[in-house]
Amino acid sequence: MAEKKGFWGEFKEFIARGNVMDMAVGVIIGGAFGKISTSLVNDVIMPAVSMLTGGVDFSGWKVVLKEAVVENGEEIAAAVSINYGSFLATILDFLIIAFAVFCLIKGINSMHRKKEEAPAEPAPEPVPEPSNEEKLLTEIRDLLKEK
Repeated sequence: MAEKKGFWGEFKEFIARGNVMDMAVGVIIGGAFGKISTSLVNDVIMPAVSMLTGGVDFSGWKVVLKEAVVENGEEIAAAVSINYGSFLATILDFLIIAFAVFCLIKGINSMHRKKEEAPAEPAPEPVPEPSNEEKLLTEIRDLLKEK
């Protein structure tokens, strides 16, 4: 009879599976890679784009829908704006990550194809057929053994 496990027992069994651990490692590495690509976009690519656009701060590109309310030098209500520069940076970040993942998968698939195409082991060489002289000598030997 199967042992009945409680909710926590089932959860413990689920979390201990190898594929769950592999997925967790992938998520952690993916998060770290995301930080690298975000830094590449914000700190390398966007400043270059900003120079091409005349020194405009790309992250500052926005459409202000409602100006901030300021009284006596204090901001009472923040401005309402559509920050499309930040949105474009996020799209570029996504494209860089997608390209890197594509290259990784393409490389892995290429390795798998090479592994499948290569023969596992070279076929053993066939034993050469004995020559006519060897066959004749074998017959003579067998005849002499019979006597």
